[in-house]
Formats: sequence, C-alpha cells, structure tokens
Amino acid sequence: MLFLQDQAAEAYSTFRLKTSLQQVIEVQDVNELNTININSAPIILGEGSNTIFLTEQSRPILRFTSSQRTILNETLDTVNLHVEAGHNWHQLVSWAVNSELWGIENLALIPGSVGAAPIQNIGAYGVEFADVCDYVDFYSWTDQAVHRFSADECQFGYRDSLFKQSLTSKGLVIAVGITLQKKPKRVLNYAGLDTLSDSASLQEIYAQVIATRQSKLPDYTKLANCGSFFKNPIISLGAYRLLQQQFPKIPGYIVADNVKVPAAWLIDQLGFKGYRLQDIGCYERQPLVLVNFGNGTADALLALVNMIIGKVKDRYAILLEPEVRMLNKDGMAYVQS
Repeated sequence: MLFLQDQAAEAYSTFRLKTSLQQVIEVQDVNELNTININSAPIILGEGSNTIFLTEQSRPILRFTSSQRTILNETLDTVNLHVEAGHNWHQLVSWAVNSELWGIENLALIPGSVGAAPIQNIGAYGVEFADVCDYVDFYSWTDQAVHRFSADECQFGYRDSLFKQSLTSKGLVIAVGITLQKKPKRVLNYAGLDTLSDSASLQEIYAQVIATRQSKLPDYTKLANCGSFFKNPIISLGAYRLLQQQFPKIPGYIVADNVKVPAAWLIDQLGFKGYRLQDIGCYERQPLVLVNFGNGTADALLALVNMIIGKVKDRYAILLEPEVRMLNKDGMAYVQS
C-alpha cells in the first residue's frame, strides 16, 4: 500500500485542471483494504479518464491497482476470464483481439481501467460491457468483504449500473468476470463500421474502431479531455415525433419503447463545434468532447457546461446529463443548480 500526500490533480485526471489532492492511497491487494483507517469513504479512482477535480480534494483518493488477468475456463466456443480492476481496458481488448477472442473489439481505445467498465457500463459502436459480463466482484466498506454480483444483479442500463446508484460510495469494484467467443460475433450496424464487409476479420474491426475514434476524438495525452462529456439523451417516442415535426433531420435510434438522440448532433446544431470559452472549449471535430487547452479553470468549464445544457433545453426541450464525473471540494459530484 502506498500513501501519497499533496499530489497535483493533473496526474490523476485526463482533463488536467490545476488543483491538488490531499491524499492518494494506492492499494494492490484486497486484504490491504481492511487495514485502511478512514473516517469517510474515499473517492474511488481508476485512471482518471472520466473524472474532473473541480477544486482541491480533502477526502482521500483510493486507487486499486491490481491488474491480473486469469483464464478461468475454456471450451470449444468460449473463454471465461477473471480480470482485476487495475487492468487497463484497451490493453485487455488488444489482448483479446490478438488471442482471436470476440466480444469486446468494438470497445477498443476506450480509456480507463477494467474496474470502471461496469460502473458506467461502457459502450461504443453497438456493444456494451453488459454484453460480455458474467459477474462483478465488489468490496463493501460496510462489512469489509467481497460480494459477487451476477450480470443481472448489476442492473446495467445505458451508462448506468447498480454501482452508480445504490452502491455508490459503498465500496469499490475489484474484479470482473467476462465471457469471450472463439467464433465470430460481428456487430457492424453502426456508423463507422457499416462500411466493413459482413465477413470482416476481428483485426479489421478492431482497426476500424480505432481509426474511427481517432478521427473524431482528441488524444488526451496531447489535448486534455475526458472523451464524450454528455450522455446521449433518451426520450419518449411521442416527444421525438414532436421534435421531428419541427426539426425533420433530427436523428434518433429506437431503444425499447424510447428513442436515443445523439447529444453530439444537438450540440453541433447550436454552433458549439470549435466554440471556446477562455481555455475550455468544444473540440473542433466533435462538439460532444470538451477540452482543456492548457490553462482551463473550473469556473470556465462549469460555465460552458451550463451554457450547453441551457441552450439544448431551450431549443429542444431535452435536458442533457453529464457523463463525466465532476467533483467539488467535498468530493461530491457536481449537479447543475
């Protein structure tokens, strides 16, 4: 276990706002979690690709860094894996592709750790973490024990799960179980992949996902960002049809009995692509991505976030919800007032 004091927050968030973290605790073994003596539950952090520290953090930051990958079972058709939370997600995808295992190739190049994947049920190009999940192992602060939740018990939804709802701040994900396929299981009915052949190889799909993401999204190591900033809103079919009457070109995708509307389209229509407020702005190729040009401030970020939310609400009567976790001085997620 490693205790670090007074750390620059830029090293722990890919958005890199300039502030500080009073204490960072890095843990490599579950048994070490039992020895942590804290007055309040710490802020759980993976690789910081979906977290922005708005101000100095007084609560401890906890990172579980154990990253082993274990094959539990293998059949003629499938491979069952147990992967610890500290494993890098994209590295897991790359390993699967190199091993000719299908199921997560559409999730290539998503930044962050494996432990973060079930929390917000990461997804891209028609595939979600929930599609391959067998279970999630969760360490509870209450009884200092590990509990295994089946995929059904995780209550996965669009960028949502049990761990973002009733179990938030109650513990941390320490490992996941997933099943990958040895036989092709192509998901190509999504813009960016729909130009591929129905017989596209695993490597071709993987390469196309990476190329498509790189063409739209900035490299966070070069231009600070946390990827897509807002969730794609889901509205009723009736509300969508009313919007179609006023905005005939508004795109939408049926989800159960509702319609998912691309947040990027809504924001782009309002002229935010390339818009800049001080040193915070909307990426020139993808307005859904907010970027920090180097000296961005929390005030500028919140002003831009509220501006986008307000204008989308005024024009389309749709309330955008941030996907990125923004933490104030008490470690509480920012909520628009």
